[in-house]
Amino acid sequence: MSTNFWQEEDDRSTPYQVPDDIVDMVYKVDCRMLPTDHAQALSSALMEALPWLAEEEDAAIHTIHVAESGNGWIRPDDPDDVLYLSRRTRMTLRVPKHRIEDAHGLTGQVLDVAGQRLRVGPGHVRKLSTQPVLFARYVAGDDVDDEERFLRQVYDWVSALGVRPRKMMPGRRHVLQSDTGPLATRSLMLADLSRDEAVRLQQKGIGPGRKLGCGIFIPHKGIEAVRNSRAEAT
Repeated sequence: MSTNFWQEEDDRSTPYQVPDDIVDMVYKVDCRMLPTDHAQALSSALMEALPWLAEEEDAAIHTIHVAESGNGWIRPDDPDDVLYLSRRTRMTLRVPKHRIEDAHGLTGQVLDVAGQRLRVGPGHVRKLSTQPVLFARYVAGDDVDDEERFLRQVYDWVSALGVRPRKMMPGRRHVLQSDTGPLATRSLMLADLSRDEAVRLQQKGIGPGRKLGCGIFIPHKGIEAVRNSRAEAT
């Protein structure tokens, strides 16, 4: 019998103070374009500029995204495609509080990302979100091709963080190229989270590959765009 991954929502009306022990550092960037699959190149460039990133268990590197359909749910599949960055495009690192000053040291540096010149502008601190719907663009798992097995593994991961998953929806499959070979991933949405659960998921993430942009949760505006994009993909 299938596990029920769609349950009714909990009450989230109690007051909540967002902790700041882990935050997002959001930087302006000046870069004309990047390959769609730039996770490894960006990770390598950032860890060369900030060597401590590799040793920080709670640090994560968001891949760079531009405006796209489906509120980020739909992504070009061809790794040879390019993303054209605008002045509004941002680069984001998730770092523990004690690394904020070190992360500010990235401002002014010029990174070589897959042969593209990326100049890092000023960065600012952004606290994690308390939104009840979170989205991970890439989650690496043991069997992302089997949605049921993938969701069961996600269920185990989030339960280990003290999160009770009520609504989970897998998205499209992606393969990221890494130094250790192709990394199969699937996008994922979780809904009806409490504030504490939402923050904890963002703080810790799930699965491997956090420095490649995997298992990192961000706030999502809702589930209708996800439903629509899944329908279009089938």
